Amino acid sequence: LAFCRGRIVRVPKGPLIRVVGTEVAIPCSVSDYDGPSEQNFDWEFSRETDFVRIVSTWDSTFTSEEYQKRVGRGDIKLRRSSNDAVELVIRNIQPADQGRYKCSTPSTDATVQGNYDAEVQVKVISDGLSVSGSKARSSTSLRLSEGDSFKLRCSAVTTSPEHTHLHVTWQLKSGSSWRDILSLTHEGKFQPGPGYEERYRSGDVRLDTGANDTYRLSVSQASSADGGAYRCLVSEWVRGADGSWQKIQEKSVEIATVSIQRTDVVISTSNVSVTERDSLDLTCNITTDRSGIFQAEVMWYFSASPDDTLSDAQLLLSMDHDSVVSDSTLISLSHVDRNSYRLLVRDVDVEDSGYYFCEAAIWVPLHNGSWHKVVERTSAPVSVVVTALEPDYDVFLNASKTPKFSDDPTELNCRITNVQDTEANIRFSVSWYYRQHLPGDDVVAEELLASMDADWTLLPGDRGRERIQNGEIIFSKKAADTFSLRIQWTSESDRGDYFCVISAWSRHRNNSWVKSKDVTSAPVHIFWATQDYTLTVEAVKLKPFFVAGHTFEMTCKVSSKNIKTPRYSVLITAEKPLTDQSNPNGTTRIISLNQDSVVRLEDWTDQTRVDGVVLEKVQENEFRYRMYQTQISDAGLYRCVVTAWSPGGGGMWREAVNGLSNPIQIDFQTSGPVFNVSVHSDSPTIYQGEVADLLCIITTEGMPLEPDDMSFDVSWFAVRSFALDREPILLASLDRRGIVTQSRRNGSSELSLERISPLEFRLRVHGCEDHDFGNHYCLVTPWVRSATGVWQREPDIRAKPIFLSVKMDVLNAFKYPLLIGIGLATVIGLLSCLIGYCSSRWCCKKEVQETRRERRRLMSMEMD
Repeated sequence: LAFCRGRIVRVPKGPLIRVVGTEVAIPCSVSDYDGPSEQNFDWEFSRETDFVRIVSTWDSTFTSEEYQKRVGRGDIKLRRSSNDAVELVIRNIQPADQGRYKCSTPSTDATVQGNYDAEVQVKVISDGLSVSGSKARSSTSLRLSEGDSFKLRCSAVTTSPEHTHLHVTWQLKSGSSWRDILSLTHEGKFQPGPGYEERYRSGDVRLDTGANDTYRLSVSQASSADGGAYRCLVSEWVRGADGSWQKIQEKSVEIATVSIQRTDVVISTSNVSVTERDSLDLTCNITTDRSGIFQAEVMWYFSASPDDTLSDAQLLLSMDHDSVVSDSTLISLSHVDRNSYRLLVRDVDVEDSGYYFCEAAIWVPLHNGSWHKVVERTSAPVSVVVTALEPDYDVFLNASKTPKFSDDPTELNCRITNVQDTEANIRFSVSWYYRQHLPGDDVVAEELLASMDADWTLLPGDRGRERIQNGEIIFSKKAADTFSLRIQWTSESDRGDYFCVISAWSRHRNNSWVKSKDVTSAPVHIFWATQDYTLTVEAVKLKPFFVAGHTFEMTCKVSSKNIKTPRYSVLITAEKPLTDQSNPNGTTRIISLNQDSVVRLEDWTDQTRVDGVVLEKVQENEFRYRMYQTQISDAGLYRCVVTAWSPGGGGMWREAVNGLSNPIQIDFQTSGPVFNVSVHSDSPTIYQGEVADLLCIITTEGMPLEPDDMSFDVSWFAVRSFALDREPILLASLDRRGIVTQSRRNGSSELSLERISPLEFRLRVHGCEDHDFGNHYCLVTPWVRSATGVWQREPDIRAKPIFLSVKMDVLNAFKYPLLIGIGLATVIGLLSCLIGYCSSRWCCKKEVQETRRERRRLMSMEMD
């Protein structure tokens, strides 16, 4: 099929049946063509055999003389719908236009394939369709009331010689456009217009056929939207040769103009304001021009919002069309006249404030004696405000207890005085507020402490909610007219202004309580003068001179001012010299004693001297610190850090102030040896896989010692950078008992640490890798045995680092790749030679035949 493709010109399948005097549009399209996307078209016409040129899209001289006038007037024209399709439009077609029409397309193809023209037969028939309205007059006017019914008729008949069908549509003019109501299609189906589907299903809109080709539109329950001009639109349809339906003409006639008189429902009174316990009187008026017999059904509604719907509103009272009123005690509904209905609400309450509206429905009698509802309307809501009868009273606030110091109690009493015009159904509740007191005219918003509702249920506010739940703040009602606020332990954050608000609540008919009035008291200022806390700490050394191994003892004496019944917690700290590598921060927390005399070891890490420090309480303001078997490494400045605590709320302690004592120095005057440490390596630069040797060498100066009187803790560290800007990493350590400890490693290299002489320690890195580079140093802690046999720890000594560089062995690294490469190259070369030899031997051999030469002997000259 792909090889058979070619240009295809299409026109509708004929014959095309059209009515004389109508406009005809004959489409023509082309597909599967080459060349430009926009194609040209030529139209020709033939009544019998010869074709006459009508019009062309590309040649203005194409039109024959017979059609030049009609083409010039626009009665015949071409209307392009796309690049590959046009329509031949003939206005006011006549019987002489009946015949064959041919559509041609000039070729733009590289090869001639397919068809380049197509013909269609057009048949022109006479106009046999007639549409008319009422026989009495062409158009009529109807004036109806809302809810009435009406019927409109039109007649449509056709005498066409062809088998045609009629399509009848009733339309209503809405503004400047016509809107479909209901149609009887040419296929015999009823089709409601947009918005009329529900009314068609309910039977309020119907279309019936009658005798003499009449079509009747029936409308029930007419509304104001049904007013306007009505017309009957009839179109004639015929089935084409391809089986599809085609509309050949259309006619319409205006039948009637209908006006609908709207029924309104209004409440005669506008916004109303009444006083509590009075009566509310409202009247609902129905406006209608209906003169026949009808009855009204009225329902009164109440809602709290003007935007509520009927389903959300509360039905107060109703009267049906038989004048039967629903039962109610305090509300009555009466029929004043034919169109007025009165609502009376007696003994109104504040809860009756809101919006009132009435709904009215008109009922008319039917022929069978039943009643039918024709229209229903709802009035606009009327606002009703009921003014409450407020009681008259005053509020007085005083402080029965005021604090002199922090944590003292505070008690405030809020009393109701001069109560007048109160009834038995009035009760009072209180709300407590706090406002921070600021100097000047600065305004600070008040904060709600707590409030009580009508049932005297306490509702805590955001401020102090936790204290209220813990019982630190207590609210109570001492008497019918007195409410109290008590703060058990008043803090400085509680200083400020306090005031109370007394709310009056009124009981309504449904036994609910509604707030009717609020009265605010004058504020009471809670304040007391405060002085800054003062804390003084003095440290005293009890033994002025001592040597290593003896007991160090100091006392801390504390004095304070402006603190109520204080207690003290003590912390002993030590500031070591900067040369001490065990604590680079400088300050060590040793032992503490809290305000409840509980002792705790802080950062004391010497496991051999766990019981070597003691802190005890001598008196209420005096504490003693002892350190047994002191060592040279204990040298430094010792202080007492004291915190004063005062009693808080709920048996808790509150931190008041901190104090720091003067320093007490421990300084040992010794004449022992001085130790120095250095790191040495014969080969600081090594290759990967080799062994790196690092020596930690200790030297002594001054008084010589026996090797048995010296012992050392040695630790090796590495910094993986050139500039020592990273944290050191512990590699391995060897304590003075000979126990080696290694840290975890990620690489494949291994470490060994050993003592090769009394003052030399060697670290070996086996199978070095590139990540073993960096600065390496050792940290040595000397231990010296005194004359009494006690081992004394000397300050830590750090050696100057040495940089270990790990290089790559290029020869070893590339040895195996080179050998493999040379071997592969040799094998490939030999294989290439073998392939070449075989190819030349068997595949490319040629047989060369030598030209046979005749061998003749030369004759001698004599014979010649």
